[in-house]
Amino acid sequence: MPFLTTKGVLPVTCEVGLSRSVRAFHIMPGLPGPEGQLHDHDYRIEIVVDREQLDDRGMVCDLDVLEAALIELTSRVEGRNLEEIRPAGAEAVTVEVFARWVHDSLSPAVAAAGGEALAVRVWETPVAFGGYHARC
Repeated sequence: MPFLTTKGVLPVTCEVGLSRSVRAFHIMPGLPGPEGQLHDHDYRIEIVVDREQLDDRGMVCDLDVLEAALIELTSRVEGRNLEEIRPAGAEAVTVEVFARWVHDSLSPAVAAAGGEALAVRVWETPVAFGGYHARC
């Protein structure tokens, strides 16, 4: 059932999520100091899947399927240089670019598991993240 706000109708959704840590390297071209040189971060990837109605099992999606997809994804970048995933046209793999890559990589598994939308936050530090949210 939608929630009526002063600006219109806000759809109500159910959600589930997971997070996983991964250490990876990147470089920010043109910046001085450590950011402009190849350096590592202990990223925390946080994913949230939502859908308007629960499935017939009373779930948004199967967390085991979601976790397996996230483990496979993080194993692909663990200890690696994120330049390997940099899309054409992007100057560097920022947390926003990384979050979009995570979303695009996980969307097929999320959709197959019943999720309708996926939100991703990539935490570069305990207090700073970049994110991406879209339908699967």
